[in-house]
Amino acid sequence: MDIVYKNAKVDLDSTNATTVLTVGSTTKKEAAIIKSVLVSEYSNNADTITLTITNTSSVVFSLFKDKAISAKATSELLSAPLILGAGEILKATAGTADRLHIVVSYMEVS
Repeated sequence: MDIVYKNAKVDLDSTNATTVLTVGSTTKKEAAIIKSVLVSEYSNNADTITLTITNTSSVVFSLFKDKAISAKATSELLSAPLILGAGEILKATAGTADRLHIVVSYMEVS
């Protein structure tokens, strides 16, 4: 088994669903084990975030819907690891543009 440790960082500068991670998009990895999803609010205004997974059949699954993030706070969204399969996409949508950063720490596995 080959494991590569990585992170993905995104500034949510719009209110559109933004791809944070696509498993195997640049490699031939079979899965990703997400260990941490940190969301930081940096504008001194409380906001919300929606986190989804899109599977290989383009079906969207909601992980968090309008999860509240306090002003100037950082929140860890996961309480246990999350496994994504090859071709699955993790997306984040901010309630308001230019307020949130998201950092995802994960392991790619083949």
